[in-house]
Amino acid sequence: MIEPDETVLLEGAELRPDARPLRRRRAALTFIFVTIVIDMLSFGILIPVLSPLILKLAGGQVAEATRVGGVFGTVFALMQFVFSPLLGILSDRFGRRPVILISNFGLAIDSVVMALAPNLAWLFAGRIIAGITAANMVTAGAYIADVTPIEKRAAGFGIIGAAFGIGFIAGPALGGFAASYGLRAPFWLAAALCLMNAIYGLFVLPESLPPEKRSAKLAWGRANPLGSLKLLRSHHELFGLAAVNLIAYVAYQSFGIYVFYTIFRFGWTPQMNGLSLALVGVVSVLVSMVLVKVAVARFGERTTLLLGLGFAALGFIVWALAPNVGFFWLGIVLVSLWGLMTPASQSLMSRRVQPSEQGELQGAINSLRSIATLIGPILFAWVFAAFIAPGRQLPGAPWLLAAFLLIAALAVALPVTRQGARQ
Repeated sequence: MIEPDETVLLEGAELRPDARPLRRRRAALTFIFVTIVIDMLSFGILIPVLSPLILKLAGGQVAEATRVGGVFGTVFALMQFVFSPLLGILSDRFGRRPVILISNFGLAIDSVVMALAPNLAWLFAGRIIAGITAANMVTAGAYIADVTPIEKRAAGFGIIGAAFGIGFIAGPALGGFAASYGLRAPFWLAAALCLMNAIYGLFVLPESLPPEKRSAKLAWGRANPLGSLKLLRSHHELFGLAAVNLIAYVAYQSFGIYVFYTIFRFGWTPQMNGLSLALVGVVSVLVSMVLVKVAVARFGERTTLLLGLGFAALGFIVWALAPNVGFFWLGIVLVSLWGLMTPASQSLMSRRVQPSEQGELQGAINSLRSIATLIGPILFAWVFAAFIAPGRQLPGAPWLLAAFLLIAALAVALPVTRQGARQ
């Protein structure tokens, strides 16, 4: 049987007889980390400018632009919901590398479409393309599971969080800076990065799933969004953790109104939003690369998951009730500690499936994200639009709703993970 550390070999490379599996695993993780970082940079660049561009094309009305942004988020999620399970089982059958490369080329095309968009219809088309091709997180999660021993997967999945963090450090800051040359400039920058990422992967990204560990055939019955969720019902703890993740993913969609909120509440520019989101990235990187390992070693995966949910709920409450910008910055730090939850949760879930099912599991998890983004963007956008109307003026209402959802997820996680810890 081939051990997890021994599944990745650089294509065309000759290893010395004394080369160790650990070195191959580190090399593979480095490759996938760089790939995700560049991908997240391209996403992060667009965050400070996508909402202002929607606001401009919507005629400058904040409430209306927020509703349009919610619809765009839902369309993106619908495409993810439909295509992510398919890409997950394709990666189980044919390998992770081709799926990652196709995704990167697709994201480059998406950025070009949005850079040229003369109206909201073009942006709508861009969201459709992005939703179909943005499958890197699904395949990256399976890639990490391929090359990481079971006992080290929480730290391995932390790589995704770290990549998100780096993307949110440099991405929004670059996007805000590029916006000084016009709202379209960041889209062209994102397109260039996505294309560079695709070319990088084409030449240096190794395959992580050897032929002997791939699925013998395509499980078409699980290629549909609902079919992929069958795996999550195969174990009680897996199903419970899936429920926790679904609730948390819905709460996460409140970030969709972040830029609209800061524009409405504080009058922030794209540059200021870029800097604030860069802080989110700094804390996220520290959490993913340092605190996850420390917390799992000290408290275990269960407690680490619970701490992540608790800190995030507290951060959203601070955001909702912040009397000034200073308190809002404090909330940014607390919400960023949410990064403790995801790697711990993914590690617990990955223990309950076979190696040949890791891609399917990541596809199912991404389907949960997609279900959440079918609900969340419109939910939080319409709540925000309703509570900034004359006579109400409670712009923090979406953050209070997000905090309530995370507290509910915490209530579900407590008994589910307790049973898993005993087992």
